[in-house]
Amino acid sequence: MSRLIGHAGPVAAFTAAFTGGRPHHGWLLVGQQGLGKALFARKAATWLLAGAPAGFDVPDDHEAARLMAAGSHPDFFILQPDGETKSGLKRQEIRILQIARRKDSPPRVLREFIAETASIADRKLVVIDAAEDLNENAANAVLKMLEEPPDRTVFLLISHSPGRLLPTIRSRCRALRFSRLPDADVRAVLAGTDVDGEDDDLLVRLAAGCPGRALSLAGAGISALSRELAALVGQPVARANPAALALARSVAQKGREARYAALLDQVPAMIAARAQQLDGAARGQALAEWEQASRLAREAVPLQLEAAQVAWRLAMHLAAVPT
Repeated sequence: MSRLIGHAGPVAAFTAAFTGGRPHHGWLLVGQQGLGKALFARKAATWLLAGAPAGFDVPDDHEAARLMAAGSHPDFFILQPDGETKSGLKRQEIRILQIARRKDSPPRVLREFIAETASIADRKLVVIDAAEDLNENAANAVLKMLEEPPDRTVFLLISHSPGRLLPTIRSRCRALRFSRLPDADVRAVLAGTDVDGEDDDLLVRLAAGCPGRALSLAGAGISALSRELAALVGQPVARANPAALALARSVAQKGREARYAALLDQVPAMIAARAQQLDGAARGQALAEWEQASRLAREAVPLQLEAAQVAWRLAMHLAAVPT
């Protein structure tokens, strides 16, 4: 399991609660996506399943760590969106059939798990990633479990948007808040990977304190992408259109999801940076392009807009920025 970098505050608060005799059965891990909350949850689960030893990082050769790494610890359960829709898209919600037994339920459901006694550890751990993905019925079922917690069972609920949760779920959990990491910590996370060093500076900047974001963009060739985008600024339509079409084709190819994500991030940022260098009517035109590009980039994924079309339109917004 990867090493958890930073987040000393949440680690100290969590370990103190269990070693000091003040454990809580429900924990809400709150913060932006990409901060490392899921990794913390797995580390915390492994630590408790190992018997809460002196160090939060359980050695890889410990039985609990080995079973967790193999995905076979009998006292650990993770609840997350599972399977595909009828149209073949990845499901975006956690359904009630993953919690309560029904004819079409998966082999192991949460309600059965919490009804069992721990097998080899002195606790059972449940991770929900992410809690806001629970549909209405699933959320109500989890709430019931938090209201009447099973003996020696700890729930770790990961949340990127706690405002979307039932207030009653929030009130029955102790919150651990995760903050953005300093650039040095993001670099330390990247140093543990095989990311091409050429992109490190740009990855750190785009991460904005969220190392998971940097890792999702790694391998996308974002330095080369930045050069392609910079060459589009201020180009006349006749010259910009072929380049924009080529860019659109490149992000629409299978396996280019990270390049597309980088494009959605970089185009509005580049337009904003250019607008700051302009004044008068030119600045106004750049800000108008920034507003349209930002809205498009923000809506592209939630609305499942066609990647090639989005990329072409963003490229043309960039070309329309005055030089």
